[in-house]
Amino acid sequence: MLVCTPYLYAGDYIWALPAWMPAPIVPVDNPMSEEKVTLGQRLFYDANLSGPGYMSCSTCHMPEHSFSEPRPVSVGVTGQFHSRNAMSIVNVAYMKTLTWANPNEVRLEDQANVPIFGTHPIEMDTKGQEEKVILFLQRDPIYPNLFHKAFPDQDNPISFDTITKALASFERTLISYQSPYDDYKYNHNDSAISEDAKLGEALFFSARLECSSCHTGVHFSDATQASAFHNTGLYNLDGKGAYPEGNQGLFEHTGKEADKGRFRTPTLRNIAQTAPYMHDGSIATLEKVIEHYAAGGRAAQQGKASPLRSDKLHPFLLTDDEKRQLMAFLTSLTDSKFIDNPHFTTPFR
Repeated sequence: MLVCTPYLYAGDYIWALPAWMPAPIVPVDNPMSEEKVTLGQRLFYDANLSGPGYMSCSTCHMPEHSFSEPRPVSVGVTGQFHSRNAMSIVNVAYMKTLTWANPNEVRLEDQANVPIFGTHPIEMDTKGQEEKVILFLQRDPIYPNLFHKAFPDQDNPISFDTITKALASFERTLISYQSPYDDYKYNHNDSAISEDAKLGEALFFSARLECSSCHTGVHFSDATQASAFHNTGLYNLDGKGAYPEGNQGLFEHTGKEADKGRFRTPTLRNIAQTAPYMHDGSIATLEKVIEHYAAGGRAAQQGKASPLRSDKLHPFLLTDDEKRQLMAFLTSLTDSKFIDNPHFTTPFR
């Protein structure tokens, strides 16, 4: 059993977290409360937030897939295919940047507007249908009371400002910290993971593989820092490091050639639940991801190593036993208590 210490922050919200997992930072303009989280959970699973009324946040961020989805790329409510795989939002409250490639998306409150109102590509298709959504919430038998409890200082609390604040509050609670590996490392329960997983841990943190140079800390991601964008050598279309048009990573926001193919480091927590992998979902299995990194990138596998590949990435050799051990370690990061937590799953029963 994990020993938890409550943390009080912004509105006296109690974070029941272990001592080694600090409470997330919360914006002063959106303090946490149980009422706000309850409202946010319901909104997250409600398809009526979309313009046509049949797509919710959870359509692409499914709890059984650690709040990602099993498609290579997301599909909007109008059937439009996106260029990106839906990133897992587990432990998202700790991340300094929130999407695969946009360094300016740093607040959950603001980021929620992208799927709701975005038109390039269309996701929930709510733009132009805002009045319809607000009217639904106002006439619903449950929502008005939930909004008033969550935002008691507002006379008319049902708005897209409060919607996105409630969604962000719920998303900040999506914290995974009870995997078998956590039990092994932080509770010192030696029997929590297999001997293969222990050997895989040593490989993961070794100078030979250097996986932890990007997948670092308790969140297994350097996205807790602002500069967590890396080119992993997935593509090299022109011999100069080019990625597919319209999917070139950080370059699309900075215009710097060196930023082509640089994408944010995803967390490895619950990684076994989030296939397919990479920003475009182009690697189907975790085993293939390991092969990609062992080769120094998929482009290198194809004989065209990218000149823009991160210096942190280098080829390495693994025996079959070592591959099995590394997989055992990565699988030990699966937190079934998080995935099955009723506070995170749909309230519509």
